[in-house]
Amino acid sequence: MTGSRSFEELVAEAEAVSVEGWDFSWLAGRATEERPSWGYQRAMGERLARASAALDIQTGGGEVLAGVAELPPLTVATESWPPNIAKATALLHPRGAVVVADADEPPLPFGDAAFDLVTSRHPVTVWWSEIARVLRPGGTYFSQQVGPASVFELVEYFLGPQPADVRRARHPDDARRAAEEAGLEVVDLRAESLRTEFYDIGAVVYFLRKVVWMVPGFTVAAHRERLRELDELIRSEGPFVAHTTRFLIEARKGGA
Repeated sequence: MTGSRSFEELVAEAEAVSVEGWDFSWLAGRATEERPSWGYQRAMGERLARASAALDIQTGGGEVLAGVAELPPLTVATESWPPNIAKATALLHPRGAVVVADADEPPLPFGDAAFDLVTSRHPVTVWWSEIARVLRPGGTYFSQQVGPASVFELVEYFLGPQPADVRRARHPDDARRAAEEAGLEVVDLRAESLRTEFYDIGAVVYFLRKVVWMVPGFTVAAHRERLRELDELIRSEGPFVAHTTRFLIEARKGGA
């Protein structure tokens, strides 16, 4: 998708665009990512339709939750980043859902056994003991998470080879262990590796500005030469290919 546009034009455009919220529509036609086979939003919606009280943790801009057809009578979402809080509030308040500003640190600002469903898509941190605490007996935690070494072809292009412990971080086996230690029973755990392609250097810049933990401290100024080399590579050889890793975990609290 680079066409005749120069490196400088593509980078300047991607550097100027807003990266608020968790909407990646700016990348349409510029990058593609396979989706997991389980269809998280659809499956989340099915569970929300059966719930009476639900909590969506780290809701981002609220886009995923707002896209569900039916919300429970009591629906609450938490978010820590002020621009996302504003965006999520605008999307979710008309649906009757409340957005709570939360620092993503324990404790969650809710009483024990407050919810029969807790959801989270791509949480940065997971406080398993807190999830277990706010779930009612028989309640469920349902989450799609980023797996180990996700998009590391791109990460290592900029940062170089990463240590084994860094590559293994966010492994689904660790999530299972942590859930069980918190007293939850894992009833489903699935993982997939998904092909991701970047068609121009602007897509790379936008992605790294938005997903800030991929290349910590990323700026165009600090990485301009490496970006220029990658631009030349894409122009000569085609899309830059990486692999996104995702896993789905569903855990139940006993006692019902």
